[in-house]
Amino acid sequence: METITTSKLTTKSQATIPEKVRKYLNLKPGDSVAFEIRENNKVEIRKATPIDFEFAFALEGTLSEWFSSNDEEAYRDL
Repeated sequence: METITTSKLTTKSQATIPEKVRKYLNLKPGDSVAFEIRENNKVEIRKATPIDFEFAFALEGTLSEWFSSNDEEAYRDL
């Protein structure tokens, strides 16, 4: 099954996950999603799992150079 569903970005670069996708992924309010960047301009979205959070937590300590007040100011509106 291949279906195309679209959503627009707001001025704050936010998008609503369309109802058809939310139902397909069984997403409920408060759930997190994971985005996997693939080759050829493809991105997969799926419901995040506990392993996604463990992976992100493991990387967090290696990214301390990105946690400065200058970075916070520069990227605040993203």
